[in-house]
Amino acid sequence: MYQKLLIIGRLGKDPEMRFTPNGQAVTSFSVATDRSYSDQAGKLVKETVWFRVSAWGKLAETCNNFLQKGKMVMVEGRLTVDAKTGGPRIWTGQDGTPRASLEMVANTVKFLSAKTDGSGPGGEEDMDSGPSEDIPF
Repeated sequence: MYQKLLIIGRLGKDPEMRFTPNGQAVTSFSVATDRSYSDQAGKLVKETVWFRVSAWGKLAETCNNFLQKGKMVMVEGRLTVDAKTGGPRIWTGQDGTPRASLEMVANTVKFLSAKTDGSGPGGEEDMDSGPSEDIPF
């Protein structure tokens, strides 16, 4: 069996990079995805879902160097679950309301925001985490 998750959204804050004890880079960042729909009364409803993304190795370093709050990205990867619940990570927010976090590990991150440094036209840059695990069927 195999799962693949694809999200497109904007970074909620600048990425944070750290290193594991064996020296491997890991960068974490949050991505907000939006969806609009009309409810039964015809009122427009906007729904935002946040994903906590982890990128590893060379992909982590690239994400840390080029991503920043507000940039639009497309992330392809796999969903990770809480080891205790088998679902999203659940906690209580500072305001006392229950919260949940959807978390994923990135295999590929595509930068969708235009370049803003004036060095040339905007565009897309595609970063892959390296060889993927191919399923032989």
